Amino acid sequence: MNVRAVPCLSDNYAYVLVQDGHAVVVDPSEAAPVLAALEGLTLDAIWLTHHHWDHVGGIEALLARGAVPVVGSRHDLAEQRIHGQTVAVGQGDTVRFGALEGRVHDIPGHTLGAIAYEIGGALFTGDTLFAGGCGRVFEGTMPTMRASIDRLAALDPALRVWCGHEYTVKNLEFAQALAPEPAVAARLDAARALRARGEPTVGHPLADERATNPFVRWGAPAVQAAAARLGADPTDPDAVFGALRAAKDRW
Repeated sequence: MNVRAVPCLSDNYAYVLVQDGHAVVVDPSEAAPVLAALEGLTLDAIWLTHHHWDHVGGIEALLARGAVPVVGSRHDLAEQRIHGQTVAVGQGDTVRFGALEGRVHDIPGHTLGAIAYEIGGALFTGDTLFAGGCGRVFEGTMPTMRASIDRLAALDPALRVWCGHEYTVKNLEFAQALAPEPAVAARLDAARALRARGEPTVGHPLADERATNPFVRWGAPAVQAAAARLGADPTDPDAVFGALRAAKDRW
């Protein structure tokens, strides 16, 4: 399976999964660039990580190309939040693409219906886990979001992470200001170099998040010390995570 990152809007990514002339699209935020990436391919399905407009805006135009299953979370289908959704999935469910079988993970916090897809060595995290950071907590609670990040971080470290936005440089600048460490500085330099060449920073190993992402590393001494400087109890995981997210909201 090949994954094509498709830049959309100002900083979004949609993804086109390609295998033997067939495709699945993840989070088509707008139609035109995704349709261009689908040229010559047969679209099998649309998979959605959550209901926000900048992840679902291209669905109608893609369906005009031909009806396919539109997969999203059980919560979003029950709440009728995604126009055109036809399939509901959640924790423990599977999705298929050709001969590949993937797993669905419930990751509420950014939204209550946020889900991730793990398939073929790839992990599509939407706006929950970003490269070097995490999404804002719009509908869940800080403990809920922390649990979702922990669930993703516990997966195979070799998985390649494909997230919803190109926020990597800003996220790592925050991480470096929060708790300067050589691994963070090196990843920030690498991300800046990629962006300078016009290349995406996504598709990186999950292991990178374990090494450099403060929202994954909330238990690391340097991150806990930073949370303490922000006024949080460093022995309380949810207080640490909440302090980090509040600080990032103000960044």
